[in-house]
Amino acid sequence: MRRDEGLSLGETYPMLAGPGRALLFDIDGTMADTDALHVEAFNEVFGPRGHVFDRARAAKELMGFSTASICERFLPGETPERQAAIMDEKEALFRKLVSGKVQPMPGLMTLLALADRAGIPTVAVTNAPRLNAELLLAGLGIMNRFKAIVIGDELPHAKPHPLPYLEGLRAVNAAANLSVAFEDSRSGIASASAAGIATVGVRSSLSHADLVGAGARLTVATFDDPDLMKLIAAKMGW
Repeated sequence: MRRDEGLSLGETYPMLAGPGRALLFDIDGTMADTDALHVEAFNEVFGPRGHVFDRARAAKELMGFSTASICERFLPGETPERQAAIMDEKEALFRKLVSGKVQPMPGLMTLLALADRAGIPTVAVTNAPRLNAELLLAGLGIMNRFKAIVIGDELPHAKPHPLPYLEGLRAVNAAANLSVAFEDSRSGIASASAAGIATVGVRSSLSHADLVGAGARLTVATFDDPDLMKLIAAKMGW
């Protein structure tokens, strides 16, 4: 029996009650605005298979979703092996497109520096493949700032399930009610919010209304937004 089979989420992955604080970040579209390059890669690989995306459609149907859910929706007639090969092709193309081009969202580096000085751990929580996550963090020059990288597809459940964020909290012994998460997708916001974390929506692809509708407490265009600084100061005890 799989470790979570027959058990409730709370029984298997209890919410942490300790005093730890943390900042938890999605990567694509949150720390770096990479969505346009993902759309380009998807269209090159999925276009010949009858699926063409603009950014609006991609934001609703692709961004933030796990590999398994994308395959189930768009490649239902393929064998699991072929699905994996097609997705590997898309991700390899994305890595080629993004290499040397990744730039941080405005204000990100300042926020990470503040967290470093205050001793607040940071965690990356993503549904992207590990190769992508590590390439982007390395390209931003911030790999060593993160205490853990949680990959949704390496867990029994990816986003929008809360498990990836619960694992992120666990990795640094942080409490959900004392932490803040940053997300740009509906599935990511659902995941972090269900884990009990105050979630900030980053307006890289979705509107304020879309992000709030998904459960974001606050939305921002940059990481130095004054309202965001107030929220973080309250949560982090700064």
